[in-house]
Amino acid sequence: MKTREENQEPPTSSRTSLELLYRVSREVATTLDLCTVLQRILSLSMETIGATSGSIIIINDQGQPIESAIIVEDRFIHHNMQQLEDTLKEGLAGWVINHEKPVHLPDTSVDERWLRRPDDQEEATGAKSAVSVPIQTRDKIVGVATFVHPQPHYLTTEHLSLVQAIADQAGVAVQNARLYEESQKQARVMTALAKSAKAISKTIKLDEVLNSILYQIKQALQVELVTLALIDGQTEDLIYQAVITDDGPDESGNEKILGYRLSEGKGIAGWVAEHSQGMIINDAEHDPRYQRQLSPYQEYAPQAIVAAPIFLQDKVIGVLEAVNPRKDLFSSDALLVLSGIGSLAGSSIQNAQLFENLQEAHNRYHDIFENSPDPIIITDLDGQIKNTNNRTVQSSGFSESELRQMTISAIHEINRDVTGRDFSQLSGQAVSYESMMIKKNGEKIPVQVITHKTRIGENERLEWTFRDITEHKELNQLRDDMLSMIYHDLRAPLSNVMSSLDVIEASLDLSEDPDVQSLFDIAARSAKRIQRLTQSLLDINRLESGQPITDQVLVDPRTLINNTSQALHTQIQAKNITISTQIPENISKLTGDPDMLERVLINLVQNAVKFSPSESEIIIGVKEENNHHQFWVQDSGPGVDPQHQDVIFDKFKRLPSEKTITGLGLGLAFCRLTIEGHGGRIWVENANKGGSVFSFTIPTKETSGEKSDYLQPG
Repeated sequence: MKTREENQEPPTSSRTSLELLYRVSREVATTLDLCTVLQRILSLSMETIGATSGSIIIINDQGQPIESAIIVEDRFIHHNMQQLEDTLKEGLAGWVINHEKPVHLPDTSVDERWLRRPDDQEEATGAKSAVSVPIQTRDKIVGVATFVHPQPHYLTTEHLSLVQAIADQAGVAVQNARLYEESQKQARVMTALAKSAKAISKTIKLDEVLNSILYQIKQALQVELVTLALIDGQTEDLIYQAVITDDGPDESGNEKILGYRLSEGKGIAGWVAEHSQGMIINDAEHDPRYQRQLSPYQEYAPQAIVAAPIFLQDKVIGVLEAVNPRKDLFSSDALLVLSGIGSLAGSSIQNAQLFENLQEAHNRYHDIFENSPDPIIITDLDGQIKNTNNRTVQSSGFSESELRQMTISAIHEINRDVTGRDFSQLSGQAVSYESMMIKKNGEKIPVQVITHKTRIGENERLEWTFRDITEHKELNQLRDDMLSMIYHDLRAPLSNVMSSLDVIEASLDLSEDPDVQSLFDIAARSAKRIQRLTQSLLDINRLESGQPITDQVLVDPRTLINNTSQALHTQIQAKNITISTQIPENISKLTGDPDMLERVLINLVQNAVKFSPSESEIIIGVKEENNHHQFWVQDSGPGVDPQHQDVIFDKFKRLPSEKTITGLGLGLAFCRLTIEGHGGRIWVENANKGGSVFSFTIPTKETSGEKSDYLQPG
């Protein structure tokens, strides 16, 4: 057997060591590419010390391998990250990093720190000798260098010292390469973001913005597939809105991706949206966050994925994903690029969405404007016509060019009380009034004018809508004419009925037969009620036409109230209602039409009887205050809804609660017209303890005529 001295090569000479370190220094200085530097250092070192295999592994701050150079029997070997991680976890290189100490293994077969692989068995390569040293920079471990010779005890402590010196040179190389790589990475990222910002800002159309974003990502990262999904504001689902592949955005396979919904928190995109942070996955099939059954792009067999959120004012509105890089795996700068574009994309997408919504609103308004059945005119604040729709041209007979030369006052009679002299009373709230629209041939059309101030673009404008009410006016006139004819035709036969009843009452002694007397009383009351109703309807027509109330005399308020109670005595008695009166002893007389005022009180009390429950109380009162007499009728009914208190006195108005009550809804309209005709006002409010209070005022004034007082029948 040969001795150790016979088997071992002479130790490396000082001259050889210096030459090696010099050559290593030159290699470090000639290039800043880390991978190239590692390969050259490793090759030179192995050549000098006679090692047959060796490796240099560079790690990041988390102890994970990021770069390596491996030579086995003069061949560079490619190891995947998983194999490198196993070596650092269980092998000699990992021990060196963890203990921050160099190691010399004369015989790998007797040291547990050596990771034995199948080729280390005796029947294969057997025992070896090895040296391994940490690579440091600024007192920080950045990697490990390991050299192996197939013969035990070949590599000595002198080799270890030389390798340590080489490792120090490698540390400098790693530091320089990292600085260079970082600067290059920043340059690549900034260049990609600058190009993306420029490209994205070229358009404001949503589909073009989305496709531009994806195109820039695809160019920057050189990937097979890029997608963009936006969050649905209502369901919180992610909806894939855009996709681009090697064949472009319109490739037929993209149809399966576009419109795909991903529930909140599901899949890669859901995780990114939920956690508001990006991620890199270089082995998708073994990552639990990748759920193949939920992936919209299964047919692309995702292996590596980088995803980043799209932010808008610190809120995630969507997710960007890039799949399957063309070269190697995704590095950290891929996430930097994607995250940067995601931040840029947020505002661009929002602007495009706002523009799209604005366009939709504009088109919708244009359709409504042009297809409106009513003429619509847009003017400036001085009334100069700026725009009109088709209906205006058809209705007025003027051409569009003629209308643009006119003012709004040439089209219709403006109600200055509503608009103000210079339209100063017009605001964003619409106001309306009736007027006459003037056609080109001089014909006038009755219209309802609706106008308000609006903003079109950067200008304030006035919008005028003209609704043709010719048919409405004709129907109202026809109804009024028919009612007036019916009312007048009723007066003559009704007067005959009343006269006949008076003759019968004077000619016959009805007191001897109570049944006949009862029937007579019913006929008389009904006839009087019809007479009051007919007279009220005639008065409504007269008052609406603007005729004044002329038959005004001095009237005793006490007499009005007493006559009202007598007229409704039967109805009051039928429901066992108590009538209470509140009349001051020294109440003065007022001036008015006694018959009309009595009918006002009768209508109000009759209304109170209708809505009050049996065995309740109705209060009729009057008082003098501030130069007027105020009457009121308080019932015990359900009251009047405040939202209906302003419209209850309109003609033909019936409230929802009155569905079971018969009538035309003219009684309160007559009351309003009569009181306003006397110069007073009428209103209703709810009592504190329930029920409603109908009140009206009559101004206190003296008459100059010699008309007799209104006396209570004796």
